[in-house]
Amino acid sequence: MTSMSRARVARRIAAGAAYGGGGIGLAGAATVGLLLAEVQLARRRVGNGTSGRVPNAEGLYGGTLPTSGEPPLRLAMLGDSTAAGQGVHRAGQTPGALLASGLAAVAERPVRLRSVAVPGACSDDLDRQVALVLADPDRVPDICVIMIGANDVTHRMPATRSVRHLAGAVRRLRTAGAEVVVGTCPDLGTIEPVRQPLRWLARRASRQLAAAQTIGVVEQGGRTVSLGDLLGPEFAENPRELFGPDSYHPSAEGYATAAMAVLPTVCAALGLWPAEEERPDALRREGFLPVARAAAEAASEAGTEVAAAMPTGPRGPWALLKRRRRRRVAEAEPEPSAQPS
Repeated sequence: MTSMSRARVARRIAAGAAYGGGGIGLAGAATVGLLLAEVQLARRRVGNGTSGRVPNAEGLYGGTLPTSGEPPLRLAMLGDSTAAGQGVHRAGQTPGALLASGLAAVAERPVRLRSVAVPGACSDDLDRQVALVLADPDRVPDICVIMIGANDVTHRMPATRSVRHLAGAVRRLRTAGAEVVVGTCPDLGTIEPVRQPLRWLARRASRQLAAAQTIGVVEQGGRTVSLGDLLGPEFAENPRELFGPDSYHPSAEGYATAAMAVLPTVCAALGLWPAEEERPDALRREGFLPVARAAAEAASEAGTEVAAAMPTGPRGPWALLKRRRRRRVAEAEPEPSAQPS
C-alpha cells in the first residue's frame, strides 16, 4: 500500500472514530476466516500475551538529583504489555523505568513513575486506566506515555472503535493538564512464529491502525512516535536479541531500543529539548504535512514523531513530522525508599 493510499484509509478510519462510525475493520476482515488455522497455530506457538510476571517499576528515579525546591516530575505509563514491560525480569529493564531514568537525566530533576498498563489490554481499557491516573486531582501526571494497539489487531477490534477509545483517553488527559505521547501500534508482521499470508495481513493491519491512531491523537493535542519499524526490520534482523524468550514480547534490549526513540519526544513535549532542534530539518526529511499524510509516513518509519502544527489547511489539519535523533537510556531501578506501599 502506498503512502497516499494509507493516508486515505487512515483519514477514513479517524473520521469514522470521530463521528461514531464502527464498521471499518482492519485489512479486510472478511478474509480472516480463510486464515483461522494459521491464526490458531500462531497463537499456540506465540501464546496469548497475557501470562508472565511484570516487574514493578513504580517509584522515584533520579532521587539524588538536586530539586531546587521543585517536586519530582510525574510520568505515567498506560497501555498493554508493551507499556508494562512484560517479557523482562528486572524493573529497570521496563520501558517505564528506562523513560523515567532518561527523563530525570535530561531534566536534571527526579521523576516519579506510575504504571497502570495491563498485559492483554485493548484500547477499550484506556477509559479505566485514565480514571486511575486522574483519580487524585492533586497528582495529575506531567506526562503520560501510552503504548496500545497490538491486541486491538489480534482481537479484530474495528479500527474506528480502537481509535475512538484512544482519542478519548488523550482528550481527557490533555484536558486535565497532562502532556501525552503515544507509541503507536507495533508491526505484528514481524512476530517470528507468524507465517504468510497472516504475516502480510498483520503488517498491513498494524500500519493502518498506527496511522489512524496518529490522526486521532494529534487532533486531541497529543504527540505520537511510530513503533512499527522498531518492531520491524531491527527486530527481524535480531530476533534472538530483540525479542524475549516467548518470541512475542521484546527483550530488555528491545525495550531499550523503543525507549530511545520515545524519550526525545517525551522531553520535547515537556519543553526540555533544545529549541533549535524543534525546527524541521530538511536534511532529515522533516517538515509540515497534512496530518493524514504525516501519519502514513510515520507508520512506515520507526521513531518518527508527529505533532500538531496548524489547525487548518487545504486538506484539513497539518502536523509537524520529526525524525529525532535517538537518545540512549540507561537501566535504573526505582529507589527502595520510594517504592509504593
